[in-house]
Amino acid sequence: MKSEPLIKLDGVTKVFHTDEVETHALAGIHLDIFKGEFVSIAGPSGCGKSTLLSILGLLDTPTAGTYLLNGSRADALTHAERARVRNREIGFVFQAFNLIGDLDVFENVELPLTYRGMPAAERRRNVEEALEKVGMAHRAKHLPSQLSGGQQQRVAVARALAGHPAVLLADEPTGNLDSKNGEAVMRLLDSLHRAGSTIVMVTHDSRFSRHAARTVHLFDGRVVSESELVLAAETSA
Repeated sequence: MKSEPLIKLDGVTKVFHTDEVETHALAGIHLDIFKGEFVSIAGPSGCGKSTLLSILGLLDTPTAGTYLLNGSRADALTHAERARVRNREIGFVFQAFNLIGDLDVFENVELPLTYRGMPAAERRRNVEEALEKVGMAHRAKHLPSQLSGGQQQRVAVARALAGHPAVLLADEPTGNLDSKNGEAVMRLLDSLHRAGSTIVMVTHDSRFSRHAARTVHLFDGRVVSESELVLAAETSA
């Protein structure tokens, strides 16, 4: 019998209003994501991928529908409650890395833990562990400007992992990288998934979506299909 989903979206809709224009970015999304899954959200530009990830990451709220995270209503949280849950339960990896230029690698990874009020000794342990996982422990005292794009993205992944989040959200994590570095970051995400991390990744690149065990295809704000990795492998056989 399958356990309860870590993430459950039921009829999630998002409507944006600008002047007299009403844009339906998401239209009745139903989606379950279970602990330990690697799920890719795929689809053409403007289909609602980033809007969906923003809602999953509590950066935005749905216009209608419910969002359960770890069995608790996430769509009804106040602004302050969303910020607290975001800091403790969700790790973010962005296309643009978003590292702070005048902080070294260690300090960049440590910063979200400082906001959490985590004791210094525990912060150090978490940061060192996260940098070790992504193979960047030897660069702890380097500034972002001293790193390649691929190395910066590894640091961004370490920053997301350091707080031991329930889910890792990756928004086009290979978008600013060449193909070699993109594949290296995807291998890193693969290894994190094998180690038990729950990952939800938005990508427009089918090469990278194939790394996920399940791909959810969006079109015009709706889930139009889902595909499992094993099915894709059988089809190509």
